[in-house]
Amino acid sequence: MGNKFICMKKKDTRGGDGSRSKRLNRSQRKLLAEEEMLHRRALSMAIHQAQLSQRFDGSMSRRVGSTSSRRRTLSDPFSNGKQVEEFLESLKVKNFVLVHGEGFGAWCWYKTIASLEESGLSATALDLTGSGFNLKDTNSVRTLEEYSKPLIQHLENLPEGEKVILVGHSTGGACVSYAMERFPEKISKAVFICATMVSDGQRPFDAFAEELGSAERFMKESQFLIYGNGKDNPPTGFMFEKQHMKGLYFNQSPTKDIALAMVSMRPVPLGPMMEKLSLTGERYGRGRRFYVQTLDDRALSPDVQEKLVRENPPEGVFKIKGSDHSPFFSKPQSLHKILLEIAQIP
Repeated sequence: MGNKFICMKKKDTRGGDGSRSKRLNRSQRKLLAEEEMLHRRALSMAIHQAQLSQRFDGSMSRRVGSTSSRRRTLSDPFSNGKQVEEFLESLKVKNFVLVHGEGFGAWCWYKTIASLEESGLSATALDLTGSGFNLKDTNSVRTLEEYSKPLIQHLENLPEGEKVILVGHSTGGACVSYAMERFPEKISKAVFICATMVSDGQRPFDAFAEELGSAERFMKESQFLIYGNGKDNPPTGFMFEKQHMKGLYFNQSPTKDIALAMVSMRPVPLGPMMEKLSLTGERYGRGRRFYVQTLDDRALSPDVQEKLVRENPPEGVFKIKGSDHSPFFSKPQSLHKILLEIAQIP
């Protein structure tokens, strides 16, 4: 499934092969549609199973640390119906928008969606351009604006006066920052999960420079680059090999979730990762930001995450022990509890 889904290229429709190419294109589109339907059914079943298990196992992982200036206690919203009602009444904003990181898609949030919905909240997970089920060719995505387009359109279409809690994972943090600059009035809070919470003038890639080397060196020497426009032109994307990916992103994740990721991950467009963000104090600076650190992370080390927090201080910082770069897989209950606590902050 994964290879056909990721690596489609247009056939040459010139000359006498035109009708044959059209038939092939129709066949490919039909195959992709069938694969997408099957994949969506599998995710729907996974979400349903997570909801069922949540009903019978109400325990939530203990919060493992916060550098927020105020200490707060979060009651378990699954304890009884009265607490659920009180919890929901205490929230002014009940809508979460989940933004995936590099190579991922909306599919990676299935446990988080199930938990939030079980808490009586609304959760929307988006596929960024060229990611997940968005069939745009990754090699053609050149700017952060284009990459973030599904998120921007979603925010544009919100009813007047409605706000959301925006959650970004890994390089999806750059899309969250971009959205905060565009729509500060529509974002109640922004949560960066082991994410590239960059400052003005920085690139999303800069956060990974300690692990991957300088951007210039990476563009010249990396073995994971993709040349969608030919070797004579600059690289258009990158994608780690499966074994490398497992070690970087999923060193603490369950086997079933790793299997899902291996058939669902797609190449990362390089242009948006190398683009410097323009963030102003008047717009981005007035947003409420929270950071979630993952302490067993091999893709974005705890030291680098601490540096991001130190250089661009958020309102609160939370830490999850034993989490790899994908806490929605490795520590979903800890992540869920933190999201609920952030939602409750006045």
